[in-house]
Amino acid sequence: MNDLHDRHRAVIPDWVALYYRDPLEITHGEGRHVWDAEGRRYLDFFGGILTTMTAHALPEVTKAVAEQAGRIIHSSTLYLNRPMVELAERIAGLSGIPDARVFFTTSGTEANDTALLLATAYRRSNQILAMRNSYHGRSFSTVGITGNRAWSPTGLSPLQTLYVHGGVRTRGPYAHHGDEEFIEACVADLEDLLGHTRNVAALIAEPIQGVGGFTSPPDGLYAAFRRVLDRHGILWIADEVQTGWGRTGEHFWGWQAHGQAGPPDILTFAKGIGNGMSVGGVVARAEVMNCLDANSISTFGGSPVTMAAGLANLSYLLEHDLQGNARRVGGLLIERIRAACAGVPAVREVRGRGLMIGIELTEPGTDRANPEAAAAVLEAARENGLLIGKGGGHDTSTLRIAPPLSLTVSEAEEGAALLEAALRTL
Repeated sequence: MNDLHDRHRAVIPDWVALYYRDPLEITHGEGRHVWDAEGRRYLDFFGGILTTMTAHALPEVTKAVAEQAGRIIHSSTLYLNRPMVELAERIAGLSGIPDARVFFTTSGTEANDTALLLATAYRRSNQILAMRNSYHGRSFSTVGITGNRAWSPTGLSPLQTLYVHGGVRTRGPYAHHGDEEFIEACVADLEDLLGHTRNVAALIAEPIQGVGGFTSPPDGLYAAFRRVLDRHGILWIADEVQTGWGRTGEHFWGWQAHGQAGPPDILTFAKGIGNGMSVGGVVARAEVMNCLDANSISTFGGSPVTMAAGLANLSYLLEHDLQGNARRVGGLLIERIRAACAGVPAVREVRGRGLMIGIELTEPGTDRANPEAAAAVLEAARENGLLIGKGGGHDTSTLRIAPPLSLTVSEAEEGAALLEAALRTL
């Protein structure tokens, strides 16, 4: 392992982060478990950053990939592609967006990049509203709208970005308000901000902020924002890269918790739909999607193999009601985690819904972020045989729990116990 780590450092950039003091090489997986190069088994509560959505080595997906690869692996969007059309039809129908069009990419970053291109072209403006504490990708344009300093390596951008309050319920100047007053204050902030700007193209927002530590506003905030945006003709982009496909349990899409004013104009997705294959995409109403007046293609977006994987994965998810499982088992898991955290002074908050749970750690008795504690729990959990993630805004001090959506009750109980043991080491 040390040899592989040395080789990694010799050829991979320094800014490509690795978890753990002794980095882990994962060699194979099955169900909700993975194994390392030494043969040790781990319960996976992070799923390749919320990407292994259904299960590791899901037979239905691996079979679909193998069968498609045996026919043809690649053709590009210059040719008719049956799996791509079939998956686009299903996603368009599920999206909630009327007269929807779907464009496939290879990642969430590329999907958000495409959404920004569409919005700025449609509105003939390069002004974007984004949420504080947000994360939207690592490309030049998406870094420019990311409201999280830890993931923004440059201040240069082709876009003019203004940041809005509201993505974090329990921090910031409005945290002391009740939910209704919180929404009112955030809407007033948005109204005031629009009074100081020129023509704005779009607001982009994650219904639940992923990298930001699984933070979210009260339900209905983005619906209230939408009413303001509509008066100004501003588009709403819902970044569903982490919240889509039923992970929150209560809804298939995160935007549906804010759907009182209708669906978003543009929806972006990625991660879970491919269950590990490189699939991302954009859904938009036809008027917006078709606004580009130049040619465009995607060499690898919508490849026959990844589309076959997406179709098989989506079918499995719907047929086995994994959204319902995320609601039921996720509800149990968050209660077990809350009980485990009750006597841990470093735990400021346990939050989330479905199988998307965050544990924010601070210096005991304060609101100061505690990244050292988060790193220590991450290491202890790994020693106990549990893989989890990290995130957070001003500092990486939130533990992120996001197992595959097929998690069983017994695995939830086991993971909560392993996590409690790790927390008790603080």
